[in-house]
Amino acid sequence: MGGFITLGIFVAIFLALIIYIVIIYNGLVALKNNIEKNWSNIDVLLKQRYDELPKLIKVCEGYMQHEQKTLEAVVKARSMVNSARGDEQKLQAQSMLTDTLKSLFMVVERYPDLKADSGFRQLSNRISEIEDQIADRRELYNASVTIYNTRLEQFPDVIIAKGFNFDKRTLWTIDPAHRQDVEVNFQHG
Repeated sequence: MGGFITLGIFVAIFLALIIYIVIIYNGLVALKNNIEKNWSNIDVLLKQRYDELPKLIKVCEGYMQHEQKTLEAVVKARSMVNSARGDEQKLQAQSMLTDTLKSLFMVVERYPDLKADSGFRQLSNRISEIEDQIADRRELYNASVTIYNTRLEQFPDVIIAKGFNFDKRTLWTIDPAHRQDVEVNFQHG
């Protein structure tokens, strides 16, 4: 009789352990899928921005004859976004595109006729709107990645994560060069 009780205890402990492992595994899967969902939401906005850029460049080309390098940088960055593979490359390409757009909008300040163009204003407002939405979604994405990465390092989750090959994810960060102060120059020609 004592052997059955001991066996019953071992079976109960084993089943509890299996259930606990399943709960941890399912929690990690849910977090991983949440990251994918957040990235997909960002991706929708990035696609909208990507689709708006040719229209913006077309409007700018007529006014900005001497700013060909800036326009080419935007086109090149857009191309890099299209060819990026993997999280790291995609994040870098999107950051580069954001940077070139900032450069473009800074250069536009020198062209009052372009700034006054209704097509340009409409497109730049649309892209600014999208940029704001992307920034909001980046915060959600980074929060999801942080929670997921933290769980991958916590005990006992770390054992399950390593056993089932859950990999850390990359946060969306900005280039260190963009943390520097911007030089503003109010020279009058």
